[in-house]
Amino acid sequence: MRWLSLLALLLVLLSSLSVAAEAAKRPPVGAAGNRAGSEQEVLRDFEQILDLWRDGRFEELFERTSGGRDGLESFAKKLASSPRRPACCWEKLQEAQISLKGERSAQLRARLGFDGSVPGTQFITKTIPLKKENGVWTITQSELLFLANYSKKRPLYRYLPVQK
Repeated sequence: MRWLSLLALLLVLLSSLSVAAEAAKRPPVGAAGNRAGSEQEVLRDFEQILDLWRDGRFEELFERTSGGRDGLESFAKKLASSPRRPACCWEKLQEAQISLKGERSAQLRARLGFDGSVPGTQFITKTIPLKKENGVWTITQSELLFLANYSKKRPLYRYLPVQK
């Protein structure tokens, strides 16, 4: 009788250890949902960056940038005089793919639409690094100026399609 109770106790212990080992191997409940939520947060914050830029709200946009030498006035002047700005609505951001590189770093690869000096919408496919600072995703000033096609050197000639 004593052997039987010891055997039952041993079986219960072994089964609880195997269940605990299986639970340790599985990701925590909601981890996949948390990752998807983080990706949506990156996408939402980047869209907000594009919207701030398009609307000319450079002071708020300046708070969403990092790593630049320019002050607010210089930054706003450069973006205001840049040859292109984000397109509206569905054209501004397409085919977005987000790659999280940790809790505070991500890369967004997307097809971005821009309005500019050339009639119509220009599209660029680019990978953009983003960092999370103070609870929001930010972009570097140099990346933003690159997207704006800002350069101190202006091209001498531009191709303009024949207007009918």
